[in-house]
Amino acid sequence: MGFADLLNDVGGFGRFQWIHVTMLSIPGLLMASQNLLNNFTAGMPGHHCTIPNRTSIASNQNISLSEVDDRQLLHAFIPMDASGTKLSKCTRYVEAQWHLLESNVSVIGRQANFTEPETELCLDGWTYDKTEFLSTVVSEWDLVCTLRPMKQMSQTIYMGGVLAGAIIFGGLSDRFGRKSLLIWSYFQLATLGTCTAFSPSFMTYCIFRFMTGMAVSGVEWIPTKSRTLVGTLSSFFFTFGQMVLAGIAHSLRDWRKLQVAVCAPFFLFFLYSWWYSESARWLVLNRRSDEALKHIHRVARINRKPEMVEKITLEKFGVNIYLIQIIFGMVDFPAKLVALGSLTFLGRRITQGTCLLMSALMIFANTFVPTDMQSIRTTLACLGKAFTSSSFTCIYLFTGELYPTVIRQTGMGFTSTMARVGSMAAPAVLILEEVLPALPSMIYGGAAVVAGIIAFFLPETLDIPLPDTIEDVEEKWASKKPDAEKLAEKETVALREMKEGAVEGDGEITGLKAL
Repeated sequence: MGFADLLNDVGGFGRFQWIHVTMLSIPGLLMASQNLLNNFTAGMPGHHCTIPNRTSIASNQNISLSEVDDRQLLHAFIPMDASGTKLSKCTRYVEAQWHLLESNVSVIGRQANFTEPETELCLDGWTYDKTEFLSTVVSEWDLVCTLRPMKQMSQTIYMGGVLAGAIIFGGLSDRFGRKSLLIWSYFQLATLGTCTAFSPSFMTYCIFRFMTGMAVSGVEWIPTKSRTLVGTLSSFFFTFGQMVLAGIAHSLRDWRKLQVAVCAPFFLFFLYSWWYSESARWLVLNRRSDEALKHIHRVARINRKPEMVEKITLEKFGVNIYLIQIIFGMVDFPAKLVALGSLTFLGRRITQGTCLLMSALMIFANTFVPTDMQSIRTTLACLGKAFTSSSFTCIYLFTGELYPTVIRQTGMGFTSTMARVGSMAAPAVLILEEVLPALPSMIYGGAAVVAGIIAFFLPETLDIPLPDTIEDVEEKWASKKPDAEKLAEKETVALREMKEGAVEGDGEITGLKAL
């Protein structure tokens, strides 16, 4: 009997698994917020150089401004940008250009009758539009103009923390168990994420974001036949979390309050995470059979199998940033349903490869759509997001099934590391847009094409029991048709110690004699 059969004997995907998966998935509502938080906490509000107030102008210039509104007043201090349609964000006139307020003079002020006025940088800081955001890290620390790349750098630093967490926690969870690392991850995210809201400087903010990004771990307690369903259902929480983030961000509009709102709930997740059971498969393979037996008995009791206890155990598309976040979240639901069907009937390899290639197609198509055709650009972006989301749903399931239990978290950590390298590079790639507008899309789409092609060369894992050892993997793919029964026999060897340890007292079997 293999571990998959053992889980089926204690109720399969029963009450315990439903409770366990639900409790693991609820934090996913806010885990999505961590990756997407930068869209709101580092939102770029409209801005221009700070100009003197009306009282100061009237007293120093001896000018009456009673008939001049704020918009007109700006034209006397702020030049137009290169397009001639918007006020400059990074320069101001050295001397106020009052003649630009005259009715017979163009606001642009570039007639032949006038020489180009001298300009300077924003020496007195910036004034920010608070229509969309009341406060962001950009407005608080003036990450605009020459410091604009720092906005993207903060996200790169966060993803660097995620990468570091994948490397460190992946190996540690294989050594010390899934549960302990998950509990610590919740505590670390709750504590450091909340501390981020009280950062006195941008450097401190980045350090806390890096440490928050490290909080990554996972637990496996899912029977083979239910892995696809559970993986997809769990991802729905992550998808819905994107919409939750948009709602919270819209209601708060202050980056410090938003930071606390999405991190403080992890203190609750930390408290109830002590209820979790350690992975019995991991315990068996690490020769901790007594603990595995207790956990399996617990599963059987909760699943109402008492007899088994005795036997065993967004802004770029011209749409409001809050609205586009909700739209991106909504398209994930049908995408994940399609992915669920495809993963179940077509397999992991075809689903993964096809989703990546279709995502690339949407990205490339969007590069040829003019920026003024916002509806088409948004539609293509949503389709690309849908295919990317489906790919994301598949990749974690697929990767976990390819690695054996003894190195599964290490393997997941390694592959996650590669993903985080891309996540770190993504914000920096956006900076290339200033060199060539289509360049970021070409890079993103090209990476998806390469990954999609490679995916078709991976082995299929549909309806195949999880391998436990490296030898299982080598034998499993030695032939074109893996022998599931042979793999189950190998799992029986690993479980034999549990059965032998179950004999107590006068010889009665209180553990796993049925094996």
